[in-house]
Amino acid sequence: MKIALPSRENLIDDHFGHCEYFTVFTIDDNSIVNQETLPSATGCGCKSGIAATLADMGVSVLLAGNMGDGAVNVLQQAGIKVIRGCSGDLHEVAQKWLNGSITDSKIVCHEHDCHE
Repeated sequence: MKIALPSRENLIDDHFGHCEYFTVFTIDDNSIVNQETLPSATGCGCKSGIAATLADMGVSVLLAGNMGDGAVNVLQQAGIKVIRGCSGDLHEVAQKWLNGSITDSKIVCHEHDCHE
């Protein structure tokens, strides 16, 4: 299984569509076994094509800070489950999700500069 995290300086980026890069963790037996870095897509996250790129890499879950409905819909259509409301160190967030202590906040941004 692979999970992706919109990233900036080894932290979850506050907003999916403006992240510096994506960190993709490969998970095996509930542990991180590999880490890849994927450059951020150009333009708005929901129109950038990043959902297809992540899906093609085998990503099935995206752990994110905030994002709009458009991005959530595009990711879900690509077969990627979206978990919003994440923040902090990438490895810690991934481990908390693996331990079952992170669930989707369901908070949706309605503006490009949203940082709820």
